[in-house]
Amino acid sequence: MLKVSDYFRKWSIPSRIAGSILYKTRDQYCRTAGAEVEGYNEPSVNSHVNGEYAKINWDVLGFGLIPTDYMYIMNCSKDQHFSQGTLTPFGKIEVNPSSGILNYGQGLFEGLKAHRTANGRILLFRPEENAMRMKVGAKRMCMQAPTVEQFVNAVKQTVHSNKRWVPPPGKGAMYIRPLLMGSGPVLGVAPASEYTFITYASPVGNYHKGVLNLIVEEKFRRAIPGGTGGVKAVTNYAIIYKPIAEAKAKGFTDVLFLNAEKYIEEVSTTNIFLVKGNEILTPPTSGTILPGITRKSIIEITHVLGYQTTSARYYEVEQITLTRWYELELMTMWYELEQITSTRWYELEQTTSTRCYELEEITSTRYLLIVKERAIPVGELFDAEEVFCTGTAVGVNSVNSITYQDTRIAYKRGAGTVGQKLYEMLTGIQTGRIEDKMGWTVELD
Repeated sequence: MLKVSDYFRKWSIPSRIAGSILYKTRDQYCRTAGAEVEGYNEPSVNSHVNGEYAKINWDVLGFGLIPTDYMYIMNCSKDQHFSQGTLTPFGKIEVNPSSGILNYGQGLFEGLKAHRTANGRILLFRPEENAMRMKVGAKRMCMQAPTVEQFVNAVKQTVHSNKRWVPPPGKGAMYIRPLLMGSGPVLGVAPASEYTFITYASPVGNYHKGVLNLIVEEKFRRAIPGGTGGVKAVTNYAIIYKPIAEAKAKGFTDVLFLNAEKYIEEVSTTNIFLVKGNEILTPPTSGTILPGITRKSIIEITHVLGYQTTSARYYEVEQITLTRWYELELMTMWYELEQITSTRWYELEQTTSTRCYELEEITSTRYLLIVKERAIPVGELFDAEEVFCTGTAVGVNSVNSITYQDTRIAYKRGAGTVGQKLYEMLTGIQTGRIEDKMGWTVELD
């Protein structure tokens, strides 16, 4: 097996990549961009192996770029496959003025995180999902894409070479940004002739500071049917700067977008869920909404918690056969029946036992939650008890309030809420505090 040190290059300025891109060293980047990190020391080849931490204040991490040591670069020509990539010092790049990315916005990006566990392991969360989503986006944007294996390998090498920048447990995470762009020159409206894939990383803290107060945006649209809202195209994001800036000027944290028919779509960079009665609702990813990997994970976690999922119809509690057995796996999770410990079986027809429950006798306040993917009219915001957002940057973040047409709606947050339970489960898996029975995490070698 190759070691990361086998891929290291000396700190010098490489020559041209695929005839389109040049890049500068991290030291030059810091001097020219004013991004010097206090206490930064040029890394030794083995700094990431010896377990050293970068000398920054881990207690004040925000969600902003802190230049790390290395980035990973691959290239390919049109109708070809990506070649073997290389690690190189993080720094600026030079792009042909007529490149596809600069002229026509032909680019995609992904975002995922690496967490350091209490025992020092480093875990990636579902990197193959990001790789597959990039391939879908590349097809929509007429671009060449790395294979899943190339993508995951690039992420692993980027994290490993920047290992000292992975925050200590509980202090944040390493955010990894894979970027795919049309780097070849093009003048007419057409796909680029060359493509470059770059993966870089930065330690980050929370995306939002403080509570999350949203405002419903009625004038601007994030995406339209038939557009690129369902893929992570770079062009999807600059168009939301203006409504976000206007919302923040009014004291709001972020914006909730609607479609033309006044149905809820998503927050600027996150998917959204509503808890209403015995339902957890989220809009379907039907082309204008990005199919978030955190969103997908939350829906799958609800299955483990014993919730039911449907995109079409209700499943009445009374329809459950009383002679079935159910394994209730999750410790100290409440089903509004009693606090149930893990891995104990209950036979539902033995109603005389204090540990068995006949589901037909459950009252209206003792339901099993149902997860539904369906269109959500904006008016249902008034009926929801909870709202939470999901995304790589935010994880699971409960919403404090949403303002719609000058009416402010407040929601439940904190201990005991559905959003909080899902947050604890998700972050527990990501950070190794909870056993990963889903097979989602990838441990760095």
